[in-house]
Amino acid sequence: MGCSRSASNQPEPAEFGPACKSISEGHNKQVDTQTRHALKQDKFARAAATSASWVGENRSSVLRWVISALAALVVVVAGFVYWNMRTSAADQALGSALDVYSEQLATPGVPDSGTYTTAAARATEANREFVAIAHNFSGFPEASRAHYFAGVTYADLGQNGPAETELKAAAGAMDRNVANLAKLALAGLYHQTGRDADAINIYHDLVAKPSVTVSADAAQLNLADLYAAEGKQDQAKAIWGKIKDTDKDSAAASIADQKLSGKGQ
Repeated sequence: MGCSRSASNQPEPAEFGPACKSISEGHNKQVDTQTRHALKQDKFARAAATSASWVGENRSSVLRWVISALAALVVVVAGFVYWNMRTSAADQALGSALDVYSEQLATPGVPDSGTYTTAAARATEANREFVAIAHNFSGFPEASRAHYFAGVTYADLGQNGPAETELKAAAGAMDRNVANLAKLALAGLYHQTGRDADAINIYHDLVAKPSVTVSADAAQLNLADLYAAEGKQDQAKAIWGKIKDTDKDSAAASIADQKLSGKGQ
């Protein structure tokens, strides 16, 4: 009994044929699987040997590459740490300067009511700090804000030349919110110094490219006020009417309505 053949090579009884065939096929499949596994291991071994041989032959090149990669990583990490440290320092410095600029003036006869007795004294100290921040943190976002406040404080002190320089620097900021604030202040400075044509150009630019800090309506209201100051009432009224009709429930529409009625003059 069983699946082995006799020495006479007589055929097996029919009832054992299928079973023997199944066992034989299973055995063949197992052999094939083992063979494939052995071949895979052999290929892996050859590949590993080849890689090890290549590394050995090119050890100096590999070491140089590894050292270069590590050096680049160190530079990136150091740059990130440096940027964070400088940004934090710039934030603190700018916050301190803003505290000075917004500090309440001292009340005469009241002890410890404030450090500065005049707005000019307060603006002078704040300006000194803003200018230093803009210089010391050049290239950082806080520098653009410092340029803006330096320009504003210079204007407070009546120093129009330095004010224009600082505001122009801030107007070139990548942050449109800061840039538009600077442009708005610059337009006001131009109007005060008799350069209305330059101011009008800036207002039109702000209307075309508004931001969160300076809306199109705010720019148009300033432009209308400039026209009114020049005696160009028709142009001013046209702008106020447009603002009023565009969004009747907005704060800008309310201001425009007052201007048209003569209450906001």
